[in-house]
Amino acid sequence: MADFPWPSGAATGIGSQPGTDVAEAQRLILGELPDLPHLPELPDRGPGADMIGRSAGFLVELPVQLYAGRWQMAPRPGKDLRRTADLLERDLDQMTEQGDRYTGPFKIQSAGPWTLAAGLDLPIGGRMLRDPGAVRDLTDSLAEGLRRHVADVRKRLPGATVLLQLDEPSLSAVLDGHVPTESGLSAYRAVDAPDAATGLRTIVEAVGVPVIVHSCAPAVPLQVVRDAQAAAVSLDLALLKDLDPLGEALEAGLGLFAGAVPTRPASAGRAPTSAETADRVRGLWRELGFRADRLPEQVVVTPACGLAGASPGYVRAVLTACRDAARRLSEA
Repeated sequence: MADFPWPSGAATGIGSQPGTDVAEAQRLILGELPDLPHLPELPDRGPGADMIGRSAGFLVELPVQLYAGRWQMAPRPGKDLRRTADLLERDLDQMTEQGDRYTGPFKIQSAGPWTLAAGLDLPIGGRMLRDPGAVRDLTDSLAEGLRRHVADVRKRLPGATVLLQLDEPSLSAVLDGHVPTESGLSAYRAVDAPDAATGLRTIVEAVGVPVIVHSCAPAVPLQVVRDAQAAAVSLDLALLKDLDPLGEALEAGLGLFAGAVPTRPASAGRAPTSAETADRVRGLWRELGFRADRLPEQVVVTPACGLAGASPGYVRAVLTACRDAARRLSEA
């Protein structure tokens, strides 16, 4: 098996957290997820902290603005982009302060090119997804912006090894032709899988660090993720229907960020215990038929998706369950 760019028995979060206190969010992540912390995202702060706005802020020479509550391409940078940059700078400053002695892998996140293309509007109306040329420009711009972002994080955390997570919740809909037009009466043309993989691979090759492709939508296109040369796929275990494609991808060396803990409490009102979480991941691994000793090396335990909508108490319980479950799997 290939070496993976994270320690055996690691756990991490997907990205988003509740609240608006950047310092507290960063302390929580560094404390609860010491083997693979990440840069938390706090969308409760409003526009520019949301996934589309924050990620569009990485674009180089493609400014955006808010119009009627949606992000769209803009003729020039304005106040919305300045706010987005300011929020990110605050997050990075807090990361630099609290993580200055950290050594090990550190994960950052951005929406991927296909989710951005499905979420950003053209100035003339309609999503960027409608214009293949605009999508290519968007992808190249995002690749350069994320290359710069990775370099900035490396300078701020010189002891860390940076990993990049591309959030692609819209990828399956893009491939299936299910992204609705503005009217809602039709949908944009489906994107071919090889073209989708090429777009993702443009980012992978530009940033020069291991990339994880995350989606908590059903039917994650694993072949596209593999063809993009990603290091791992991140998905919600509760949405897995067909295990064969996942087994083939793992056998080929793809890492798995296993979304094993729900983002909302069940009827019992509590997060699963670490033992329950470990059993869930272990059960999947056994069903796939792989050797037990491969599990802690190839699999990272995570929540099913972002936790922005959860209570602070539930968030802490979820992260603790993921961390301790990963250690259980490593010690088994």
